[in-house]
Amino acid sequence: MAEAWIGDTLRIFPGKYGEDPVWGYAKDLKFASGSNADEVFSTPAEKYVSPVLPLNAPIGKPGLHGAIWFETVYQSKNDPTGKTLFAIYHNENYPETLPYNPSTKEGYVDKDWPLGLTDRITPAAIPRIGVMKSTNGGWIWENKGLFLEDKQPRMILKKHNISKTFAGGVGDPSAVSAGEYLYLFYGEYGYPGIYDPATYTTEMEHSGQCISVARIKIADLGNPQGKAKRWDGKGFNAPWDGIGKPIASLQIPKEKGGGPSSSKSGGFHWGPSVSWNTYLNSWVMLMGHVEGQSWVGDKLYISFNFNKDLGLNDHSQKWTNPQVLVQKPGHVLWYPSLQPLNTAEDITAKNTSLKLGKKARLFFKYSNLGKYFSEYIIEFEK
Repeated sequence: MAEAWIGDTLRIFPGKYGEDPVWGYAKDLKFASGSNADEVFSTPAEKYVSPVLPLNAPIGKPGLHGAIWFETVYQSKNDPTGKTLFAIYHNENYPETLPYNPSTKEGYVDKDWPLGLTDRITPAAIPRIGVMKSTNGGWIWENKGLFLEDKQPRMILKKHNISKTFAGGVGDPSAVSAGEYLYLFYGEYGYPGIYDPATYTTEMEHSGQCISVARIKIADLGNPQGKAKRWDGKGFNAPWDGIGKPIASLQIPKEKGGGPSSSKSGGFHWGPSVSWNTYLNSWVMLMGHVEGQSWVGDKLYISFNFNKDLGLNDHSQKWTNPQVLVQKPGHVLWYPSLQPLNTAEDITAKNTSLKLGKKARLFFKYSNLGKYFSEYIIEFEK
């Protein structure tokens, strides 16, 4: 859930916006405001406000293509009003909305394309990650460009991609600031090299996937394209559209059921949600777990990183092995996040999903029920 305090008002930005030939055009990216977390999260649907968002660009023209969801909002520390916001968005396209352009090497070739999530014969989506900016607290947004992208040569096609998830790409991000950088934790779904059906191996694909991390200077958020660097196993050296290395401790070994994202049996963590916990003095990450086609998985996991400076040495990689946090047999669980409570402490500290204390409310989506809500309060102990 993307959110920020604008003065004494907590504002959340759920929903989807933009063109989508499979699921239909969406105008559901809206915001709600309140004086505390309970008030804003209980806002009736008819009370949500539609911000001004950029229109989709025509095919072949630069600009916003596909549909977007805001995943994190970074609030500029240089604006004392708190109204300058950078939304990190998940962006989904198809060969239809972003056809391959040989001159720019952007876009996708509609050949041997894998099937997607629906029960109909529809194409798989490809996620990218981008940035939008608002200078008036989220009422009007301007698209600033891409943060990360995997290009056509890394897409995993038929006959190997049978997962009914993505064709490849990067998505489902969570971003936190540390020092002069914004650190982006995200799902990596592409092949860690050029995909060639003749030389493809499941072992190679699995080795390059799971939750990964990249970073960008906060000063570059206003013009991000080409500025981010991915972790490559030794440092933040791989380009924004290059091949990085996933966080090894978050990968599921083959002997414990791990596998590539194109597999029908799954076996990987995805959908990170990262926050700084002031009580533990630690980063906390929640994540999902795919166990089959179409993002099936009935468990959510938690991991910790006790290194506050994510830019020092390999601190961004120092996550504990994930532990099961919640299991709901017979259900499909997506998008976990920790949210502030309706307490004087959380309100005074202006806590959000990016910064929390000893107690926090756990939200997640029952995908099979189409419901996103909270059943639990988490209390941390040292």
